[in-house]
Amino acid sequence: MENLLRGCAILIIRPAGLGDALANMVRQAGGEALLLPTIDILPAPRPARLAMLIARLQSFDWAIFVSPTAAREGIRSVRTRRRWPPGVRIAAVGRGTAEALEEMGIGDSLYPDAPGDSEALAAMPELQDIVGQNVAIFRGDGGRETLGRMLAGRGARVEYAECYRRARPALDMTELRARCQDGALQAICAASGEALRNLLDMTGAVDAPRLRETPVFVPHPRVAETACDLGFSRAIVAIGGDNATATALAAFFAKV
Repeated sequence: MENLLRGCAILIIRPAGLGDALANMVRQAGGEALLLPTIDILPAPRPARLAMLIARLQSFDWAIFVSPTAAREGIRSVRTRRRWPPGVRIAAVGRGTAEALEEMGIGDSLYPDAPGDSEALAAMPELQDIVGQNVAIFRGDGGRETLGRMLAGRGARVEYAECYRRARPALDMTELRARCQDGALQAICAASGEALRNLLDMTGAVDAPRLRETPVFVPHPRVAETACDLGFSRAIVAIGGDNATATALAAFFAKV
């Protein structure tokens, strides 16, 4: 993809540390990568409760991670307290989360083919007959209950390991506002609707309309729907992790 993104400034609004690999791909393709984390990842909201769950992690049949951030923060939380217990099967909601687990040294996780989400993971054969099994779902504070409800409905005992919380950061937006006003921003890469919502709030009413005219690249149709609800004029779904996003960016700008 050498030089396919030459002249393109790509805004990556993932949490700190989760956009670095994509940023490198953008630069290798000749583009300019702008990292602006519009979500701060903070410590677990109830650390004592999390510690108690991790202390008895060996009693669980499954540990499920619902996002790359959950994978990173969840594995870190476990390793600060104990070794990962053998016998606990690991699952991820999609390829991106499985890749994050691999980066943390955890391989052989179960995950669905694209599109990766809670519904696709719950549909896998390995998670059908789970009556009486114990399931720990690693996630942030709050979030969707769909996966937990589906597994509980099949007779599993589900508990949540809330290993981080999210917040909107206070950042200097001067450079981004200037780029918006000059039309010097060609695309936005976002992993969640919350990141896009925070971006608009942080930018302000004056420059938000210009941002909404910028193509947004997202990893799932659900995030694309949120982008449309927020007023973004074009949302491109790239399923399959950073490689898929980089390929989608190159294909899009090859036609422009």
